[in-house]
Amino acid sequence: TQDPAAANADWGPFGRPIFDDPRARALSRVGVVDVGSNSVRLVVFDGAARSPAYFYNEKIMCALGAGLSESGRLNPEGRERALSALRRFQHLAKGMGLPPLSAVATAAVRDAEDGPEFCAEVLRETGLKVHVIDGREEARLSAQGVLLGWPGAYGLVCDIGGSSMELAEIQENSVGRRVTSSLGPLKLRDIKGGRKGRKAHIKEVIEQLKGEMGAQRDRLFLVGGSWRAIARIDMHRRSYPLKVLHEYRMSAKDVRETARYIETCNLDKLRDACGISSSRMSLVPYAIDVLSRLVKTFKPKDIAVSSYGIREGLLYEQMPQRLRARDPLIEASRFAEAKDARVPGFGGTLYEFVSPLFSGARHSKRRLVKAACLLHDVSWRAHPDYR
Repeated sequence: TQDPAAANADWGPFGRPIFDDPRARALSRVGVVDVGSNSVRLVVFDGAARSPAYFYNEKIMCALGAGLSESGRLNPEGRERALSALRRFQHLAKGMGLPPLSAVATAAVRDAEDGPEFCAEVLRETGLKVHVIDGREEARLSAQGVLLGWPGAYGLVCDIGGSSMELAEIQENSVGRRVTSSLGPLKLRDIKGGRKGRKAHIKEVIEQLKGEMGAQRDRLFLVGGSWRAIARIDMHRRSYPLKVLHEYRMSAKDVRETARYIETCNLDKLRDACGISSSRMSLVPYAIDVLSRLVKTFKPKDIAVSSYGIREGLLYEQMPQRLRARDPLIEASRFAEAKDARVPGFGGTLYEFVSPLFSGARHSKRRLVKAACLLHDVSWRAHPDYR
């Protein structure tokens, strides 16, 4: 048999594992806070920098942007909830021994007249400095989050929050044109003229966005909680057997049928069946109108849900360029082996042993074989019935 260390010395087309690089380990635990218009979330990433594991993930629904269009100010109750959540997140970060949290705020805080006052209060009460980013920067970070999960991806990234919606094009591991709009569900609730007026407004804005972005007929990547809620409903409608939202695919026909399904269903029963929170479900009827018009206007070849967005984009921002094009599947498998296998490194030996069976296979197939070899022993602690 080949020595595991020797097997790991040459990964062939997969390169050397970055997890063993001290510069990668320096990014092994990073805390990111996203102060959105609808929710405030803390994510702590753990593991190999190229394909991070989620050490901690907590979301508090605050609705900071509720009523913003009319009052011009942050929702007072949401502001209290957000401050309480940020205070809690700082305590958690201290308990985990994290480096200082990276915190960004998006549409609600940047648009509200009391946004600077809120940021000053957060700094005074928690010591956390919140960076307010503009819409184009929000689009860039969300697109970078998609690139973290899909290196080499190309297409149009659409990130919907509570008070805004951003578009960004990605190609060749870089972010191209970016635009922002006010098509967030919290703002759409305040549009006059009922659903007819709202749909006319959505159509007008998306036509303007198309004029700025140009033709975008490749893949449409959906980022944001409202899109994920719609994907859950699509899964329920289709009796889809899995619950994994990341990389879930829909077609234009699926979007049309799910839009009709939402119109005809009792939303409370649908919410219970799909496990969607009541606050999120209340935004779905607005979000589905946006998605329907978006798909009709841009005509993407297919649609994919991305669980990676602005928070992952912040992590991607810290990665050196040489790591960004690495394969996240192989890196995640390598990390899982190093953490959980009884003989870390043996996956490389196993891959060398079985490689002759796949000598004529394409790279996509050999990639899966490599991942399977690395993961062959990570579930040994589980009961045999579950392995």
